[in-house]
Amino acid sequence: MQQARRAPILKVQDLAIAYETRKGDVQAVRNVSFEIRRGETLGLVGESGCGKSTVAFGIVNFLGRNGRITNGRILFQGQDLVGRSEEDLRRLRGDRIAMVYQDPMQALNPSLRIGEQLAEVLVVHRGMNRKEAEERCIQMLHRVYMPDPASVMRRYPHQLSGGQQQRVVIAMALLNDPALLIMDEPTTALDVTVEAAVLDLVEELQKDFDTAILYISHNLGVIARVSDTVGVMYAGELVEWASVEDVFLRPHHPYTQGLMRCVPRLGMDKASSYLYPIKGRVPPPDNLPPGCVFEPRCPYARPDCSLSRPDLREVAPGHWARCLFAEEVARLAWAPPEEVPVRMAAVHPAAADEKPLLCVRDARTYYEVPSRRLGERKQLVKAVDGVSLEVKRGQTLGIVGESGCGKTTLVKTIVGMEKATGGEFEFMGVDISVPVSKRSMEIIRNLQMVFQNPDSTLNPSFSVGQQIAWPLRRFRNIPRKDVRREVVRLLEMMKLGERYYDRLPRQLSGGEKQRVGIARAIAGLPAMVLCDEPVSALDVSVQAAVLNLLLEIQAELGTTMVFIAHDLSVVRFFCDYIAVMYLGHVVESGPAEAIYAPPYHPYTEALL
Repeated sequence: MQQARRAPILKVQDLAIAYETRKGDVQAVRNVSFEIRRGETLGLVGESGCGKSTVAFGIVNFLGRNGRITNGRILFQGQDLVGRSEEDLRRLRGDRIAMVYQDPMQALNPSLRIGEQLAEVLVVHRGMNRKEAEERCIQMLHRVYMPDPASVMRRYPHQLSGGQQQRVVIAMALLNDPALLIMDEPTTALDVTVEAAVLDLVEELQKDFDTAILYISHNLGVIARVSDTVGVMYAGELVEWASVEDVFLRPHHPYTQGLMRCVPRLGMDKASSYLYPIKGRVPPPDNLPPGCVFEPRCPYARPDCSLSRPDLREVAPGHWARCLFAEEVARLAWAPPEEVPVRMAAVHPAAADEKPLLCVRDARTYYEVPSRRLGERKQLVKAVDGVSLEVKRGQTLGIVGESGCGKTTLVKTIVGMEKATGGEFEFMGVDISVPVSKRSMEIIRNLQMVFQNPDSTLNPSFSVGQQIAWPLRRFRNIPRKDVRREVVRLLEMMKLGERYYDRLPRQLSGGEKQRVGIARAIAGLPAMVLCDEPVSALDVSVQAAVLNLLLEIQAELGTTMVFIAHDLSVVRFFCDYIAVMYLGHVVESGPAEAIYAPPYHPYTEALL
């Protein structure tokens, strides 16, 4: 490649980063080395807590008051950034290094119009006058395919969608033609179509500006798409490094192989496939195991692995791995660690002859939005408009579509959190087109919901045991003396165990919180559970574990599910039937295998 003959824009050598805590210094990153050239993208991938973002923040010295670089060099265009003054680093960040965050609102001031924020970059760093700066900003907004840039310049950040906010931040980052662009999970919170558009934009702009990009993500598909080289991080260390083709086709580290086994692919389904989450969790930086940090979770671990910490070494031309047995691992045929359960496409095949458990006909949920001008009539937003669907006992219905298409509004209307404007809603033969406050306790018990963000539904002051015990006492009238035993049984089903009974939500990881949310939802033995993006914010390994858990619950309890997700591979794997929503309407529905096979509805094809 042409880039290979160029000097690196960024060269990181033996980087170590520590944070000062009350217990002493904690090494968050150790011995990380990599380089990026102009026009090249390095993808950093790994689970949460592996140190990816810490490396990125270390490059631009955004480590906070208690963070510092304890070893190594960061050579940017040949100059070492370690030890540089804050003023020098601020100038570099404005002129030659730019950063795009996961949450665009971290970079946008909510009290300033978009035009003011963009123009400030050029006025401060390029010395342009205000008129020149605004013209250049409009050109850059055009460049990132922002519709009506002049209008966008006059808006505030909250008046833009998430995808538009991210495009503004990318435009802001590229205004000074930076040599290095650092992107930290920039598309994680975006819909698949918006994500695809942003990734296309990044690739196009990189070619035009010849920018070096450090791209951080836990999404293997995104990393495979945008990267030239890939670095896999685990517990603060770089454990594998190679070209994108070598990492994904010939992985030499057990952790990389494990990540790839967690991810469902289009064509996989629950009847014929299984996901294999990596056992355990990433160790905290203040409690690392001796020897290889991955040894406690490694399916190939041997006694030697716990005795010495392996170096990152070249295991094939241009391919580096931190494993004592990397060459052997690459050749081994991996075998499942346990017997794969046999699953049916539907839990109850006889359900085809039954009356639907849930029947929705011509569902409508409208909102009135105040007009922007005095005296104008209120506008009507048709969030759900004429939706009809049926779900039979034991089936899983998947609902897919972009943000704003009405998926969440539909399930919230079904569960009673939103008021229906019109239509018929029937569950277990009972009319449920009324708010939850007017429903019988039997209907409430049998219709439960799992939310995307467990933090918003778990009481931070109550222990795990208390939160799961509440529906047991409310819905099942279990005697007080037996409640703890039943809670522990549910925790065991969630693969958590009794030791979690007295823990508070703040003491749990994201995946553990989601399992507690699921345990609470099924505690009353509901007939149906509505799952609203339950795995979208989780790492791939935790996602695989939660999906397997939901399938086990469905097989054991016969629970019917409605499953919302934006990851089409997850929906294909998990669901029997699929409904595709667009602008409040169901544009296509049917068995999963039919939806994912041509001919496609044009919108379904765009999502795929």
